[in-house]
Amino acid sequence: MGLGFLSLSLSRLGLWASVMILIISIFKLLRVLLRRQKLARAMDSFPGPPTHWLFGHAREIQQTGSLDKVVSWAHQFPYAHPLWLGQFVGFLNIYEPDYAKAVYSRGDPKAPDVYDFFLQWIGRGLLVLDGPKWFQHRKLLTPGFHYDVLKPYVAVFADSTRAMLDKWEKKAREDRSFDIFCDVGHMALDTLMKCTFGKGDSGLDHRDSDYYLAVSDLTLLMQQRLESFHYHNDFIYWLTPHGRRFLKACQTAHNHTDQVIRRRKAALQNEKEQEKIQQRRHLDFLDILLGARDENGITLSDADLRAEVDTFMFEGHDTTTSGISWFLYCMALYPEHQERCREEVREILGDKDSFQWDDLGKMTYLTMCIKETFRLYPPVPQVYRQLNKPVTFVDGRALPAGSLISLHIYALHRNSSVWPDPEVFDPLRFSPENVTGRHPFAFMPFSAGPRNCIGQQFAMNEMKVVTALCLLRFEFSLDPSQLPIKMPQLILRSKNGIHLHLKPLGSGSGK
Repeated sequence: MGLGFLSLSLSRLGLWASVMILIISIFKLLRVLLRRQKLARAMDSFPGPPTHWLFGHAREIQQTGSLDKVVSWAHQFPYAHPLWLGQFVGFLNIYEPDYAKAVYSRGDPKAPDVYDFFLQWIGRGLLVLDGPKWFQHRKLLTPGFHYDVLKPYVAVFADSTRAMLDKWEKKAREDRSFDIFCDVGHMALDTLMKCTFGKGDSGLDHRDSDYYLAVSDLTLLMQQRLESFHYHNDFIYWLTPHGRRFLKACQTAHNHTDQVIRRRKAALQNEKEQEKIQQRRHLDFLDILLGARDENGITLSDADLRAEVDTFMFEGHDTTTSGISWFLYCMALYPEHQERCREEVREILGDKDSFQWDDLGKMTYLTMCIKETFRLYPPVPQVYRQLNKPVTFVDGRALPAGSLISLHIYALHRNSSVWPDPEVFDPLRFSPENVTGRHPFAFMPFSAGPRNCIGQQFAMNEMKVVTALCLLRFEFSLDPSQLPIKMPQLILRSKNGIHLHLKPLGSGSGK
């Protein structure tokens, strides 16, 4: 009797649970459908390419290559067009300066449909924060990018670069091309380890290399998840091999960051260690974070510390790796510009052994070539926002609050109404006379407006030092049999690497 009653109760409980799950599922489905309808209605006035009934534009982008496909759509649909990842996530994809200004001159938050995928990895740092907390963090972090802090980093950039160039001397003796991307990535990570954590001069150890591999894995998995709409659901994604691999890589990255923060906090409790830190050649990013206080004396929590460190490590090394690698590719592709840059840096260096802070401002032609590389090969080719209030564009069309925006920087930088002959590499586009009068939102490698990249000066300084030293040591040329295949993977990479021939010009300055 008791067992029968228990069995009946369990049966009823199971039925009630099934009914509740069904109701919740129906409610969630209705909410998704209503949101989809709202997004579609908001973009009714914007014509665009046809969508697949299930995949939206995702499958066509994966099959044909998203970057050049969007450029072709930009020719067909001026200003903007709808872009659907599956049937339930739809963005207005914009690539025109006035459209970019209408959105990016405001402080709208990052689109959660994309950036919530980052949370498991980098937490709630500057990249994904919004509102008062974003403002508080931005204010606390800004002193970390003051020129007095950045000045000593010039020597750090040079040390890490020379270690990479010494490896390249050995590889160059084999008289065949090799992929530079991985070596540049290790150099950029080594630099950030020193600038962020005060890492010593011994280079990357085993744990650091594991961290580098984890970050590389995370960027690849993130891009795969963005492009695979069935991975957008957390419950489904964490059950897949890709999801489990993502969580494992996150754990590796977090363990590394947490360990360094614990050690530094412990060191700060010791007076002798405090003195050592204060006497170092430069403050590192972690020193600044640990010492940051607002006007009320409030400091960053442990979770905030880890989020900002992980955010800086991701944004600071992967984007720089992309920028340096594509710059060297452009120099190999256009030897006349390579030689002109080399002559300029030789003249600036003169009889000195290394570059100083004041030298960076003299690298005018090199800087123009870096910017032209950023135009053609932006390290971050696409960014996303969600409107927190309505917007009306220059042509009178409008979007309501809640709409999703994709700024396609790659297509914006190839917009022929702004950039004549957009596929031509022409550094003089960035000469003072040509910059004057150009739309301020036509060139956005570091985004723009109040949420622009806080580390852009750091990145530009590193780019100048690294590329100048590379050009002094080597002559770069293409391998026609292995030309790079562009691939967006959060940052702009090459599917088959960036293979170049390197000819040593002699150690040191190359004079």
